[in-house]
Amino acid sequence: MGEASPARRVALSTLGRARRRGAYARDLLRHDTGMDALGPQARALVTRLVLGVTATSGLLDELLDEYITHPGHVEPPVRDSLRVSAFEVCFLETPTAVSVSQGVELARHASPRAAGLANAVLRKLAAETRPRVEAARAATLAGTATAGQIRLASGLPEWLAARLLADLGPAAASALAVSELEPAPVWVMVNQPENGIEWGRHLLEEKGLGPVGTGIPGTFLLEHPAGLARSGLVRPVSVVPSDLAAQLVCAIALSGEGGRLLEVGQGRATKTLVMLNLAMSAGRPLSVTASDIAPRKVASARDRLSKGWRGEVIEVVCDGRNLAESDAPGAIAAGYDAVLVDAPCSGTGTMRRHPEIPWSLAEESVDPANPHGLPRLQLEILSAAASRVADGGTLVYSTCSVLSVENEGVVDAFLASEAGRSFEVAPVGKTAWPGVDSLVAPWVTERGLFRALPRAQGCDGHFCARLARVR
Repeated sequence: MGEASPARRVALSTLGRARRRGAYARDLLRHDTGMDALGPQARALVTRLVLGVTATSGLLDELLDEYITHPGHVEPPVRDSLRVSAFEVCFLETPTAVSVSQGVELARHASPRAAGLANAVLRKLAAETRPRVEAARAATLAGTATAGQIRLASGLPEWLAARLLADLGPAAASALAVSELEPAPVWVMVNQPENGIEWGRHLLEEKGLGPVGTGIPGTFLLEHPAGLARSGLVRPVSVVPSDLAAQLVCAIALSGEGGRLLEVGQGRATKTLVMLNLAMSAGRPLSVTASDIAPRKVASARDRLSKGWRGEVIEVVCDGRNLAESDAPGAIAAGYDAVLVDAPCSGTGTMRRHPEIPWSLAEESVDPANPHGLPRLQLEILSAAASRVADGGTLVYSTCSVLSVENEGVVDAFLASEAGRSFEVAPVGKTAWPGVDSLVAPWVTERGLFRALPRAQGCDGHFCARLARVR
């Protein structure tokens, strides 16, 4: 009788804490002291197991329960251990003998009585289920997968796999599915106003993060991102982690004339920080009024902006649906040159980074007919924000979703409404940064909308529409 490896035990412990606390897996990994005693390869395995199990949890349970006589009788810690081992058997390249034997020991670690169950179930998974997963992945890699194959290859819920296939088509949906269980690339923007681009590059190199320029001033792709969380650069906001496509949305929002911008849905100010950097690099003034419905997010945004970032920013607590009301906060004026609506959304473009999304997202939440669903909320916010756009100004609607009901569907509903009758689509055109234009161009649709889609070693899924007030 052997013993489960330290990496697998740490993964099991982390998943158990996430389940008991309702915490985000990635947040627990950043502060997991159990990782400190592990080498780089073992830490990588822990991360792959924890994020992978979280992203595929529902599918793993379905696959496991095919071979468990009484699934409801499996204790939660044992269920956690079986999920870890099932993910390794079905989705990783670990030799079958190793993944099964380690899975038995991991189950024994969770409960001594569970070793026999794990041995029987994992052997059947290896013999019968893994070939199905491999066949589905082959079809997905070829770009010809059905919704069922996308589900098996990526671990997504069946309804979401079908929706992606219908919205994106076989090639793009397959590319998203292939990327779903792979590590997401990491881009950071350095605090350019405070310290300069070359200083930022030197600091990233000094930390061994391997910065590579991108074409966006002050933004780098990290070749060795694993050390970022422990680099000491993120908390003081010396660098801002931000997906490449999200930064391109910021550049699009700043592509019009004028320097007064209203940001609706500021969150923790990541886009605010990016826009300040971009404006500074172009030598143009920028005054931002930023609102969010959550006071704690406004406080966090204010704190991040206070750490050496230069720019004129006013933060306001406000429900975006109330922007058209006369009792909106006085700090929110009328007639902005640009209004950026960073709408609350399903986050389906960022599932690699937020693995809880697939199995916590309810299908009805993205149903346009649902009065409490996301598309209805997004339309309400966009319609209210339109009232704050100056004549000749632009309204930019942005999500990190890849679902058409939250993107083109909301834009079309807005343009057909009373609030949208004075707007028209202004095709995404040139920005103030030549290097940015070449990054934006591949993602511009025939209608002139920006729609970046996840793919292996590529950016996340982000959407934006630029709408101009014409009368």
